[in-house]
Amino acid sequence: MDIQFPDNTISLFPEEENTYSHYERSYLLKSIDSLKRGSFASLPVFFREKNNVGILFSEADVYDYPHMFLQAKGDKTLTAMFPKEVAETKPQEGNFADRNVVITKEHPYISKTKGERTLPWRFFVISNDDATFVEQDMVLCLSRPSKLSDTSWIRPGKVAWDWWNANNIYGVGFISGLNTATYRYYIDFANDNKIEYVILDEGWTKSTEDILHFNPNIAVRELINYAKKKDVGIILWCLWRPLDENMEEILDTYASWGIAGIKVDFMQRADRYMVSSYERIAKQCAKRHLLVDFHGAFKPAGLRKAYPNIMSYEGVKGNEHNKWSHDINPQHNLRIPFIRMGVGPMDYTPGAMHNSQAKNHRIRFDRPMTIGTRAHQVAMYIVYESGLQMLCDSPSNYKKEQETTNFISQIPTIWDTTKVLESKVGEYLTVARKHGNKWYIGSMTYKKREVIIDFSFLPAGSYEAIIFKDGINADKYAEDYSIKKLLVTNKTKIKARLSEGGGWSSIIRKKI
Repeated sequence: MDIQFPDNTISLFPEEENTYSHYERSYLLKSIDSLKRGSFASLPVFFREKNNVGILFSEADVYDYPHMFLQAKGDKTLTAMFPKEVAETKPQEGNFADRNVVITKEHPYISKTKGERTLPWRFFVISNDDATFVEQDMVLCLSRPSKLSDTSWIRPGKVAWDWWNANNIYGVGFISGLNTATYRYYIDFANDNKIEYVILDEGWTKSTEDILHFNPNIAVRELINYAKKKDVGIILWCLWRPLDENMEEILDTYASWGIAGIKVDFMQRADRYMVSSYERIAKQCAKRHLLVDFHGAFKPAGLRKAYPNIMSYEGVKGNEHNKWSHDINPQHNLRIPFIRMGVGPMDYTPGAMHNSQAKNHRIRFDRPMTIGTRAHQVAMYIVYESGLQMLCDSPSNYKKEQETTNFISQIPTIWDTTKVLESKVGEYLTVARKHGNKWYIGSMTYKKREVIIDFSFLPAGSYEAIIFKDGINADKYAEDYSIKKLLVTNKTKIKARLSEGGGWSSIIRKKI
């Protein structure tokens, strides 16, 4: 399959170095003419034609078949490219031999599959209105129906996460780290703030390859039981390779402990075997009423419709990159909801409490900070979609910033209705979403700007709006914010001032 573009077409091209990848790329602005022959990108890819028409290209209903990549072949043409069926691998030498492999042998074909079957859909979303790319749901429309007759046990929600903040707890009477006391603290924090889950990320097991036995410093079974009493579910992180080698025994054991789900990590491939492995994991987890969060993962391509216990996929250059780079800037944050989120939920992991403008950003692996304002991070909980939405920072920081935490804790993670109020790829996005009988507005910007928030989407009546917005000095001190309450109706229009890398959010409830 070839796609030829007209002159002066530009792309936001997530260029890959190899099909063996985390699929966490920057969307680099490049003209189609300038793409080096042989360079290639993972999907989705976004294009802008000279008359300002946007084009999002991806695929759906991909099962027992490799994911597609797009490769430049010259003459403004991109061609389909697929990873071959893997025959042999060996562990990569060095510190990460437990998770990284070298593909040493491939078969001379891309898939050995059934003779009669449907093949994946490839689709274009084409629009001169950037709102379309956020509101559309092409992947779900084109994918197989659910294979689960009972989904009543599936509970999306927010997650207190440990790895990003390096278990940095302070102001307590114990030494924080990979130990039982620290995770009790996370569970208490989750319970106090109506957060549904706590994740035990890397470090809870005896080793990363022995994922059935515990780190002796962490009483995992005790923590699971303690969390249940607090109405908090426990999610366990594991590497893909040991899970794939012994899936049923491992999942039987985890289910017997009473956990809520797994976060499986470091798949890093998109060949046919790996695609089928995702489905086996989702299916076996569903049998045991376990949720799934795929990390080190390729893009969503329809499997979550068949298995709605899949809560999210990484496959996005998210907040974790702030621990080692300056790449996660507000422009990037305003590209991904139109492109990566256009094919499904993304586990970006928002919620940083240390915020700065770009010139003040520092790389601190154990105490990371983000570029953009506090209100920018808060708005992500409304703008970004993920059935499991992480709170990436330390419970101690959230307690210190309790006003922010109180606001975040009121935001759901799934939505009944989505309306884009204004949008421009890479520049700004304002979204209104409905959950139950409440409305939520999230607005994010790259550059400093004023926006008119129009409440005309509301039904008739009077409403109370709680607003979380950039503080007057957020251009200099990015953690500056303010909260206020207003009475609004569907006739109300508010002028909102957003700082550089800023944000604005509102929770709206009917006034009784």
